[in-house]
Amino acid sequence: MIRDLLAEPLELRCGDVLPNRLVKSALSEQLGDRRNAPTRELAQLYRTWARGGAGTLITGNVMVDPSALGEPRNVAFSPDPAVYRPWAEAVAGTGTRLWVQLNHPGRQSPRYLSRQPVAPSAVAFGDRGVRTAFAAPRALSGEEIEAIIERFGVAARTFVEAGFAGVQIHGAHGYLVSQFLSPLTNRRTDAWGGDAVRRRRFLLEVVRRVRDVVGDRVPVSVKLNSADFQRGGFTEEESLQVVHALGEAGLDLLEVSGGTYEKAAMMGSGRASTQAREAYFLDYAAKARNVSDVALMVTGGFTTPGGMADALSSGELDVVGLGRPLVVDPGLPARLLAGEDVQAQRRCPKTGIRLADSLLEIQWHTRQMHRIAAGRPVDRRGAALTLVQAGITDGLNAFRRVRA
Repeated sequence: MIRDLLAEPLELRCGDVLPNRLVKSALSEQLGDRRNAPTRELAQLYRTWARGGAGTLITGNVMVDPSALGEPRNVAFSPDPAVYRPWAEAVAGTGTRLWVQLNHPGRQSPRYLSRQPVAPSAVAFGDRGVRTAFAAPRALSGEEIEAIIERFGVAARTFVEAGFAGVQIHGAHGYLVSQFLSPLTNRRTDAWGGDAVRRRRFLLEVVRRVRDVVGDRVPVSVKLNSADFQRGGFTEEESLQVVHALGEAGLDLLEVSGGTYEKAAMMGSGRASTQAREAYFLDYAAKARNVSDVALMVTGGFTTPGGMADALSSGELDVVGLGRPLVVDPGLPARLLAGEDVQAQRRCPKTGIRLADSLLEIQWHTRQMHRIAAGRPVDRRGAALTLVQAGITDGLNAFRRVRA
């Protein structure tokens, strides 16, 4: 029963079919080269994941503007499809579908990468600790907004031409799309802000442009915050209005997440109700199901085959998203589909400090992805020491970049 539920194909609105209900969610790999092009190591990482059994792999965030990066080794858009073909070809012959996730960091571009990032409005981070890492942004002009929308479209077309099977737009976690949606970061009073309808216009225009260029048969997805969990910010009520609008726009798959750099809900929840049901955002998914029939994907918190199957059989979601567990065990989906009673593991230790744990957990998993990409096994021992060494090394490197 469990195996059958996880292995069942899913036909999307566009007619494309996901081979099974297990999807690798986006993880920032930081495996671009100095020109922010994908490396051979990045292709090897996805080759490993493709052999691991997930029906669909969603890439880490590819930045649509090379001058606006979230991290130093992000892959960034180039208009030449040949740059991305080796990445697409990494999954050839496995039956796995490879989707690209497109993103723009907005104000979430660190100081050492951008001394004045752009955003819907000139609103700096409120959290003092986060604010030290990011310069205050300047507000985008209307013409610049239109240009960014076009960048999303051109990038989507290029990746599809390169052989990618689908496109996801990153609209969560405090990046530019999320910044437009939130009244905390979007204080505009023009056509791009001022009320809930105008705040979601940017996302809907990006979705429409991507759909226009990739056609009706290529899946288009959005990763959306259920809320940003900040007072005065993007609320669940407004998020559900966005879900309805995305459904009306013909979206194929909606991935549910939540939080921002200042309130990192996507990194986990300690609530008893969440732990009992495993996934972080199932309650929200049930509400989203009531406002739209778009296919739903929930990522975060799933641990057991039974928990995944229960969520699918409940009808609250259509796709189980797996992120960090596929770093710990790249072959986990194949084992689940074979009917093994295996758990999704999260091995990174905790310090007890929420913000520090969020950042360190990202760092630890990034380093494990680099090991897999180099053909090395995951370092299951000495994780705490690895974290300390990574924090010291990367902290020093970041300090040197800022000083330079």
